[in-house]
Amino acid sequence: MRRALLVVDVQPAFCEGGALPVNGGNDVAVAIAEFAASHRDRYGFVVTTQDWHVDPGAHFSEHPDFVDTWPPHGVAGTAEAELHPALADLAPDVSVRKGEYAAAYSGFEGHDEQGRTLLELLRQAQVTDVDVVGIAESHCVRATALDAQAAGLRTRVLTDLTVPVTPELGSAARDDLRAAGVELLGSGEV
Repeated sequence: MRRALLVVDVQPAFCEGGALPVNGGNDVAVAIAEFAASHRDRYGFVVTTQDWHVDPGAHFSEHPDFVDTWPPHGVAGTAEAELHPALADLAPDVSVRKGEYAAAYSGFEGHDEQGRTLLELLRQAQVTDVDVVGIAESHCVRATALDAQAAGLRTRVLTDLTVPVTPELGSAARDDLRAAGVELLGSGEV
């Protein structure tokens, strides 16, 4: 078994003060950084994902519905698209960016600087199991965990190291994850 930690979209864009803030985003960023620092020896591979939008078409809207369309966020090259400052010492093995020219929720829709997909990177690293953390539980964490599980990786979401857009969306996401066979547990159980 080789386990990876997938740190999904922990970016200022999705924290308090960003373009699409999620309540508790900054606190989750700090908690993820602390967890990763004290548990790095348990992970053979650490990956970050980022929304990195260049021109995502209809994903951006001046009149967003907050379901399929959103205000501009995670614009490539801006400070809010970078990793959250709390992750400055994370030193991931690889970073994956997604959504340059289309909407992208799952980290599995992204690629690294060499054009390798997240699944290719995990396979090359011989990863069999993943723990998923990040922002937001109800959107990109959910999509990434579901894709990991569908790819045959044993997948866990560390529920205290993620935060949903709303409690209702978080509950629905957890139902979807459980139904797909994703394990939900707190970071203290790792």
